[in-house]
Amino acid sequence: MSEWLHGLIDTATAWLTDLGYWGIMIGLMIEIIPSEIVLAFGGYLVSLGEINYWLAVLFGTIGGVIAQIFVYWIGRYGGRPVLEKFGKYILINKHHIDVAEQWFNKYGTGVIFTARFIPVVRHAISVPAGMARMPLSRFTLLTTLAVIPWSMLFVYLGMTLGDNWQNIDETASQYMTELMWGAVGLTVLYAGYLIYKRSKRKKGGR
Repeated sequence: MSEWLHGLIDTATAWLTDLGYWGIMIGLMIEIIPSEIVLAFGGYLVSLGEINYWLAVLFGTIGGVIAQIFVYWIGRYGGRPVLEKFGKYILINKHHIDVAEQWFNKYGTGVIFTARFIPVVRHAISVPAGMARMPLSRFTLLTTLAVIPWSMLFVYLGMTLGDNWQNIDETASQYMTELMWGAVGLTVLYAGYLIYKRSKRKKGGR
């Protein structure tokens, strides 16, 4: 981790300590530092008894969803040119957008849920969703369903690590594979349900 990022994290954590729940929400909304770090520090505050676990998850979820809706709107009204120029400020680069667009085109809207657990496309997947004018209600629902377990996991890990919360990357890596495959399984079930509904509708129309 660079010295610059260390300094930024120190400043952000002091700010989070002062603002509590609101700090977690705002920190995730602007996402100048990775959400994992904000949520893990929130978990650390839970371990100190300064905030409540479930409220930390709630505010983390709200902040995370708002952040992705913001990226969705940029994709919808600004498209790739805007993201390629300014995406670095929200931790998105051209490669992330390219991969996210490929995933979205290949797997459809259901990937909005699954991709939230895959590092390269987690944030950028909102861009092609906006560009494709995916219904905002469906986008928000799938995003929320993904952000909830993400927030629960990292707040819990930060709470468990306590003073060692900055080791979150090493600790979280052992959980990410299981979380990702769980997300894939749910997406497959969702896709199967949509196929079933579509086939049933076709039979009813005959």
